[in-house]
Amino acid sequence: MGQRTQAAGGCLAMALGWGAGLAVWSVDVRARFWRFEQSPGFSALYAQLPLALLGGTAAGLALWAVSTRLASRLRR
Repeated sequence: MGQRTQAAGGCLAMALGWGAGLAVWSVDVRARFWRFEQSPGFSALYAQLPLALLGGTAAGLALWAVSTRLASRLRR
């Protein structure tokens, strides 16, 4: 596998992980944003959203690294 293919795979894994993190965060976000019929809880935006995006990105890149490692071992 060439360097360009590996770089493209890493970028794709990062984008898919970011999207997965955003999708997981968006499930029932309205209930988390408006808690107990009070003022909006902005922690859903400044704390939970970045953590979901970072977690999704890390999971995607970890999956990409494992699959790259396994593919290199199978080619030997």
